[in-house]
Amino acid sequence: MIGKYSARTLILLVSGLGLLSVPILGQERPRQWERRVEPTQAPATAFHATQIINLPTTETLASGEWQFEISHRFLPALSAGSDVLWGLDGPVNMRLGLGYAPADRVLVTLARSNLQDNWDLQLKWRPLEFEETPVPLLLALQGGAAWSSEVSDRDSGDRGNFQYYGQLILNTLLGERLALGFVPSYLYNVQLERSDPEQDLFLGFGAQLFLTDVLSVNGEWTVGESRAETEHDVGSFGVELETGGHFFKIFLSNSVRINPSQSLPGTDFPFEPDEWRLGFAITRLLRF
Repeated sequence: MIGKYSARTLILLVSGLGLLSVPILGQERPRQWERRVEPTQAPATAFHATQIINLPTTETLASGEWQFEISHRFLPALSAGSDVLWGLDGPVNMRLGLGYAPADRVLVTLARSNLQDNWDLQLKWRPLEFEETPVPLLLALQGGAAWSSEVSDRDSGDRGNFQYYGQLILNTLLGERLALGFVPSYLYNVQLERSDPEQDLFLGFGAQLFLTDVLSVNGEWTVGESRAETEHDVGSFGVELETGGHFFKIFLSNSVRINPSQSLPGTDFPFEPDEWRLGFAITRLLRF
């Protein structure tokens, strides 16, 4: 009798355990030991690099990443021909920059130009992107401060050597190949040589056509008020190569000014083939 009841109890116990393992109302019980990985979505992209040529894009870096930049503007005109190796055999305005992303969508960059020993500190923040619209719309804000320590007839620490700027950056992508950018900019203390600081607004337009995954062509134009020393708008166009963390740009421009506070006010050369200068920029993504 005891064995009979023991067998029945064992059967009921096993059956009960089986019922406990059946999903309740068709829902599977979560496994507490499984690692849950939230799906991540890459941010929308129009331009791939952080700059077109002079104008910024909405692109930033991932948190913790660094970016190194070197850029040249050759002073002799391309039209000078073989005597100056079509501009390559001559002095240059050079920019060295180092950027860091303390968080996603935030980029801090410190750069120096040898033109008037200009130091530039800028912060870019990308707060918004609209992907559900007919075309994607990306928005970023950039602000910066510049200090030029080599201004004629002035001490290096004079307050007239400081400039401040702000930029609203709007980017979009038409189809899969054409990126467009619009960059309204504000600059305080437009011309360092003047004793009374002035402020002004500038409008920048840029585009990039991706021919392949590696090769693209780009161009930009910045419109501003004509001034005695910078009476012409700045235009630039060239090609870009993108290879695994590197961006290499080579372009022609009517400007040899390089940091934002220098290139925004304009140039003293008209946008004519005889006045085009050669330039290049290389950026390298660094992860530690």
